[in-house]
Amino acid sequence: MPQTTTITVRLPVEDKNRLDSLAIATERSRAYLAAKAIEEYLNLQEWQIQAIQEAVREADSPNAEFVEHDEIVGRVKKMVKK
Repeated sequence: MPQTTTITVRLPVEDKNRLDSLAIATERSRAYLAAKAIEEYLNLQEWQIQAIQEAVREADSPNAEFVEHDEIVGRVKKMVKK
């Protein structure tokens, strides 16, 4: 089992109530559900940051090719018509 630590989080009362309801419905603890929610949030945010950083690296590369906004709009409009 990975090493764990404890944190304190302030939540709106409604969110705490929703967490309580979900814990009862899933027969899981609030701590388990909160840890899973934080883990999923971190995974998503890390993925997004990595994707942005990769896109910036590609855009900064000497071979980067750019397409004008109007051209993209035209392409999308053609795709929507089909």
